[in-house]
Amino acid sequence: MGRGPLGSPEGGGMSFTWEVFAASAATIAAYILALKLKALGKGHVLLQPLLTASLGVGIALALLHVPYGAYYSAAWPVHKLLGPATVALAVPLAAQLGRLKRLWLPVSFGLLAGNLAAAASALLLTRFLGGDRLLALSMAPKSTTTPVAMGISERLGGDPSLTAVVVVLTGIVGAALGPWVLDRLAVKDPAVRGLGMGVSCHGIGTATAAEESEESGAWSGLAMGLSGLITALILPFLVRVLL
Repeated sequence: MGRGPLGSPEGGGMSFTWEVFAASAATIAAYILALKLKALGKGHVLLQPLLTASLGVGIALALLHVPYGAYYSAAWPVHKLLGPATVALAVPLAAQLGRLKRLWLPVSFGLLAGNLAAAASALLLTRFLGGDRLLALSMAPKSTTTPVAMGISERLGGDPSLTAVVVVLTGIVGAALGPWVLDRLAVKDPAVRGLGMGVSCHGIGTATAAEESEESGAWSGLAMGLSGLITALILPFLVRVLL
């Protein structure tokens, strides 16, 4: 089997090489340093770990003249951990089942309202600011997790690659500003904070919510998962009505 950039096997295979170890270790180290930077900065809104870690990795790649594609291929162990990490969100959520049974109706309406607002605002603002139909369709699923958003965008006629970029930017901005906004609105309940973060900024927001508390992360994970389903169901209708 041939080998691609940084020793990653071509054709989708996986091999653990020195380059793979270096890329994965650098990614983890960047995030750990970003967490310490946030602590030193007393949680400043602009010191969101994913943002500073991404900037750090990007600067390092530029200085070392390493193509992003090569780095991405070599860091496959980090990508593989995303699946188990997402599934693990069900563990703390299980402890909230009693409360979820009592609050299923307001939670359902909240998730529906949040996803309607996210999708409709993306469509309307894009057209209002002069964007074309392709851009609007690519923007619409921005608040759902990347694989789901790309699938929805492709089915509706948008550009999945552009959607992926918008989704990541939405997550980073939401994770950075979301807790600050919730604090200013005096939202203290971990469940409400988690639901808000999960609806508005998917997996990146869920990671930020989990940093606040296990309970907040659990509710955010629930919102993130259900938001993909809700958006897939309501977005075709919104497109027909608003575009």
